[in-house]
Amino acid sequence: MITTVEEAVSELSQGMTLKAGTIIATGTPGGVGMGFNPPKFLKSGDVIKCVIEDIGELVNTVE
Repeated sequence: MITTVEEAVSELSQGMTLKAGTIIATGTPGGVGMGFNPPKFLKSGDVIKCVIEDIGELVNTVE
């Protein structure tokens, strides 16, 4: 991440109320895949899954 968890919470809480149980989803900055050797990029058919225990999961397939 570019910022710390504390910085993200601080910035978000300036514009909205964060309540117990609020989920803050972050991403990866563009270009990170280029830093691998060999580089790694998402491609058609790749599956991205986000799971939160006792809540459920979100699954997306790259087209």
